[in-house]
Amino acid sequence: MPHWLDLDTAHGPVRAWRADPAGPSRGAVLVLQEIFGLNPHIRAVAERFADAGFVALAPALYDPIARGVELGYDAAGTERGRALREQLGFDRAIDIVKAAADLLQHGEGLRVGAVGFCWGGSVAFLANTRLGLPAVSYYGARTMPFLDEPLRAPMLFHFGAEDPSIPPEDIEAHRRRQPNARIHVYPGAGHAFNRDVDNHAHHPASAGLAWRRTVDFLAESLR
Repeated sequence: MPHWLDLDTAHGPVRAWRADPAGPSRGAVLVLQEIFGLNPHIRAVAERFADAGFVALAPALYDPIARGVELGYDAAGTERGRALREQLGFDRAIDIVKAAADLLQHGEGLRVGAVGFCWGGSVAFLANTRLGLPAVSYYGARTMPFLDEPLRAPMLFHFGAEDPSIPPEDIEAHRRRQPNARIHVYPGAGHAFNRDVDNHAHHPASAGLAWRRTVDFLAESLR
């Protein structure tokens, strides 16, 4: 059964939601949250990865500054999420990702990848360049300042063609500055097109195709 556990990190204990596959694992996946915290949607994504055969671990990245954050997708949730994101910063987020990866890599002997959404998509990119993890970034709009960091593992990007936070010129910059990454752009999809609990954002056709590509990428990269 999926359950909570505590990670020992450089910034104190951090909760994580873990889901395990019913049979032998295909590797492990770190599921990295949007700005809205480790809410039910992100926990459900982790459980979906377990159903696909991966050990899934979703760390509560905000725990060093505010425990138990689970925000809604309204204006108030967005405002608080942005403030928490800035307060935490990328360096602390990567420290937490490293602790989660170490638990699975060194503690359990699993090969580990990272999949992140929105802000977590940019954290996933940095998990690749700084920790050497195969990574999938869904609409990571804050990756641009880091695009010159060299990849250390396979990398997959998903972008919505109608996402105002990632305009076409930014997608082209990803292609130009990260030529070894796989990049997919989904016509008709906007930001957060995988968020199936949000009718305003969810784009089912794009989400389904991106999911299949993500699972195939992880199976290949973690083999």
